[in-house]
Amino acid sequence: MKTNRNQKILLFGGLGVVACLVGLIVWLIISNSNNTAAIADAEARVDSLTLANDRLSLTSEFNQLNADFSQYEDQQIYLKNDSLVQQYNQARMKVEGLLKELDSEKRSNSANRARIRQLEGEIATLKGIVKHYLEEIRRLGEENEGLRRELETVNERNQQLASEVSSTARSNAELTQTVKLAKKLNITSLTLQGLNKKGKVEKNITKARQLAVSFTVSPNNTAAAGMKDFFVRIVTPEGTLLGGGSTFPLDGANVPATAHRAVEYSNEELSLTIYWDVNATLTPGEYTVEVFCDGYRLASRRYMMKK
Repeated sequence: MKTNRNQKILLFGGLGVVACLVGLIVWLIISNSNNTAAIADAEARVDSLTLANDRLSLTSEFNQLNADFSQYEDQQIYLKNDSLVQQYNQARMKVEGLLKELDSEKRSNSANRARIRQLEGEIATLKGIVKHYLEEIRRLGEENEGLRRELETVNERNQQLASEVSSTARSNAELTQTVKLAKKLNITSLTLQGLNKKGKVEKNITKARQLAVSFTVSPNNTAAAGMKDFFVRIVTPEGTLLGGGSTFPLDGANVPATAHRAVEYSNEELSLTIYWDVNATLTPGEYTVEVFCDGYRLASRRYMMKK
């Protein structure tokens, strides 16, 4: 009986040990399972944070590319075609679509990782287009700057030539005027006198029957020799032209004269008197006398005629 009791004790003791071992093993299995899940959860969190950081970095790079492109957007006029702009817009729209997908849809980390890799490829394409675009803009800008400087040089040269032509024209005009002035006759000793009915000098202008304008033509070898028409204009103190003579051309108009005389001029000194017959009583005062020839006014003098 005692032996059976001992066997039972040993049996139940062994069973208790086995139960403890089984419980320990079960606890170890459960504990290990929990640790594996925690580790997997932690790894998933790290993976999500890495993906979010990658997305943020790519978004920043995308925004910088847009800023670089926009900085030179107003210089698209330099491009002969807009194919680069079209390529850029197409690549930009793909990047924007991928970014929206990452924001709006919940996927597994592996699916998001695939989107990130696709996003990296599209941004690399976009970066190449922007680089090419900026290089093309700068190159064409430098060409246009060279053309602008060349145009400025041509304009400066044209202005210089225009100035030279204008200067030459002025010189020619001055030379022409000098030649014309050189041909102009000069007179000296211009006088106005009243004459009585006997042809003698009459100091009382109210009694004058004739007015005599006398002057001397100086020698001038430059002037053309031949017949010369000298015209005289006498203006009274009241401002009235003493008329009766013919007209003569002056500055494109026909000007009335008081009297005129045609004489032969041989480039030598010539004394000349032109007479005007008084047809009404003259008043005392200041008279103006002008002499013209060959379209020039040779002299103008004022004389006080007394009573």
